Amino acid sequence: MKFLKKSLLILILPLFAFTALHKFYVSVTNVGYSEKDEAIQITSRIFIDDLEAVLKERYDIETKLATDDESEIANEYIEKYLRAKFVVEVDNEKKEYQFIGKKYDNDLVIFYLEVAEIDLAEVRSITIQNEVLTDLYDEQQNILHFKFKDKKKSFVLVKQNNKGMLKL
Repeated sequence: MKFLKKSLLILILPLFAFTALHKFYVSVTNVGYSEKDEAIQITSRIFIDDLEAVLKERYDIETKLATDDESEIANEYIEKYLRAKFVVEVDNEKKEYQFIGKKYDNDLVIFYLEVAEIDLAEVRSITIQNEVLTDLYDEQQNILHFKFKDKKKSFVLVKQNNKGMLKL
């Protein structure tokens, strides 16, 4: 009986090791409105290693983000990628956003985007399409949080369902 228990334990332990090694692919984006600036403000958090991997795959660029050797053209390619994969619509009309910049927090890169000259009183809906990293990872989940005055809504966006809409 002891031999059977030990054998079973030896067979099961490797299975737990493989599940612990599996990585979870996720980003978190917060969308809000600044009355002072009359702008939709967007903050998005993405794992640095995932962003580096997609930039390498898509543009064949070594960015070395968050290091002293960070590529001088990293921001250019990050912005290019975001514009291809992250879309903001106000009342079903695509809006251009400004890439304000980025900062690093441990293993995350935080992006700041802004859609200027928005009169929230006239807005009926805001839609975000977020395909960031879904071209590299099928398991990618992009969590989206809207917060406008008293309205809050969250979405988990995936490759097959990549849009979230807040009706005002």
